[in-house]
Amino acid sequence: MKRMHSSASHPLAGQSGKAASGTEQAQRAEQQRRRVRLMIEITARAGAYRKGLVTAVRRLSPDEAVILADLERNGLQVPQLHDVLCGGHVLVDDPELYESWRSAKGSVERLSSHHHDIDKTKYPDIGMRGVVVREKLHGRTAQGTWVQLEKTPAAFGKRKLPSMNDIRHLMDYVVYRITRSNVGPWGLSRMTERRPMYLSPVLAVPTSLTGPVARSLTQALRRIEADDDVTSMSQDLAARFPPPDREDLAGELGRALSGRAGRGLFGNSDVWVTQTPSSSASAVLGESPGAAGGAWPEGRAA
Repeated sequence: MKRMHSSASHPLAGQSGKAASGTEQAQRAEQQRRRVRLMIEITARAGAYRKGLVTAVRRLSPDEAVILADLERNGLQVPQLHDVLCGGHVLVDDPELYESWRSAKGSVERLSSHHHDIDKTKYPDIGMRGVVVREKLHGRTAQGTWVQLEKTPAAFGKRKLPSMNDIRHLMDYVVYRITRSNVGPWGLSRMTERRPMYLSPVLAVPTSLTGPVARSLTQALRRIEADDDVTSMSQDLAARFPPPDREDLAGELGRALSGRAGRGLFGNSDVWVTQTPSSSASAVLGESPGAAGGAWPEGRAA
């Protein structure tokens, strides 16, 4: 961490430094919010959600974005985001997240039956409301932090009369008992406390394949690549334009890659690419056969 030494030489240097730091933090928070919004919009194209998610994500608050961004930093992939938004129970191998989320704006202590083996006087469960997370509930585990999004917040407690939200929460519990699925803000998830989603950045540490496995995998990849090369074009063109000769094909798959075991943020999800078509390509495709002064070349279809 770099230290600021200029504040002693100029009385306003420290104030301007703080202002700049605040501006940078606001910019980073907005960038993070846009990133999380994009992740949700992408997963909403393929997953089944309750109506209103795309509308709600436009109002995603920075505090909500931090929760989902922290999960992504700990290994969450876009396909897994579906279960998180649908109320999946998530275990994160990071106890520091508990304190970080506990101090977030709008966080309040909540009563819950999750992880009753934890001392709730020392580590009370914490809730936070938002337009996307609806009710984020998190707490401590023996080794880390757990988090779950709920469709309906509940405020059961001493000296409090039940509210409509409490009644709706009981209805969600009945749905859980019938379906054995958590009731989240935007759907149902089979990722319950007994069968949770487990996130750990340690699991993404690159490791090497053993020699026999690497050789077998390399042979299989070369065979598949050769078959694809022959079937994707005519044999004479395939011989003239061979694919790049890579030394370590096995190194491009699995845990030998850097990042999340080679799967990346999107894992095996369907990804759409939207871009403006090339103007020059559009002009060529739009030309009629006689526009350039001749017919199409032999063997070329219009």
